[in-house]
Amino acid sequence: MPYRETIRKATQVRGRHKRQSGGHGQFGDVVLEIVPGPRGSGFAFHDRIKGGVVPKQWIGSVEKGVHEYMKTGPLGFPVVDITVALTDGSYHSVDSSDAAFQTAGRIAMSEGMPDCAPVLPGADCAAFHPRALRCHIQSQCPGIDAARRAAGFDARDGWRGWDTVKAEMPMAEVSDLIVDLRSLTQGTGTFDMVFDRFAELNGRLADQVVAERRAA
Repeated sequence: MPYRETIRKATQVRGRHKRQSGGHGQFGDVVLEIVPGPRGSGFAFHDRIKGGVVPKQWIGSVEKGVHEYMKTGPLGFPVVDITVALTDGSYHSVDSSDAAFQTAGRIAMSEGMPDCAPVLPGADCAAFHPRALRCHIQSQCPGIDAARRAAGFDARDGWRGWDTVKAEMPMAEVSDLIVDLRSLTQGTGTFDMVFDRFAELNGRLADQVVAERRAA
């Protein structure tokens, strides 16, 4: 499943990378503000540094570290639709470097993102099946739970004796839907799906999706 994850809450977090191992050390220190962006907005990075507390030559390094983290977020999937602002930090005249500030940016993201209520997407589905099998779909198809998800059964346009049922469901369950439909309709049922929105992932489904991603 090609998941993307995003966030519902904002946070401010400090990321500091300091290492001394003989000779020049490594030092980078940043404060990031992480904020949910509008759906479909992608990613935006803002430099709000004042007074040169992080020199300009390393602002881009911080952004690189943020981008590196976003390839795999706290749920294990690429992160989209967030805004990150660099608001504060500090540097060392000898030990600071491009690599140190990249690492500091990545550390700040890894520590802040789990507090931002990360979420995975849901989908709108339309399932098509022979009308005579409606009772089976209503009572035995876990993906389309009539009590919680189905918006109602309607006649399928241009298909005499067929119904359409529309439902909202987590994308984590979409892959099982065609198996259930084919089983309950003697191989005749089908469905269409479009992305709807990001919705909070929790409970058994959250544990299953995250565990499968980590195992992979």
